[in-house]
Amino acid sequence: MIRAILRAALALAYGAAGILHLARPAPFLSILPNQVPYPAQVIALTGIAELVGALALAQPFSLRLRKAGAIGLALYAVCVFPANINHFALDMARPDDGLGLAYHIPRMVLQPLIVWLSLWAGGVTDWPLRRREQV
Repeated sequence: MIRAILRAALALAYGAAGILHLARPAPFLSILPNQVPYPAQVIALTGIAELVGALALAQPFSLRLRKAGAIGLALYAVCVFPANINHFALDMARPDDGLGLAYHIPRMVLQPLIVWLSLWAGGVTDWPLRRREQV
């Protein structure tokens, strides 16, 4: 039951983020590292990736598709981490510290948890909640 609730919450969060990437790309463009080519297209593709992953994670018909969506969203969270680091660096360089440490530190610390949660909610892993077999 808790897995289904967290899967739905994660799908909603990624779906909302995907819509924001497509509808309002400016904030995402502003944190993208300068080395990333074709920034507008990358932001659009990340929005599409979030939406596709969210739909795959939320659908109830195919465990295989749900697992694929979970793996895709976990990989996505790993791939966007450099943008999160860049955002942190840009904000901390501002005279007013931008969003500040209270925003950025939890975001950095929680990124691995989001990777794990995607995999757990999608049924890819049971670790560390799996019961150990008695020998």
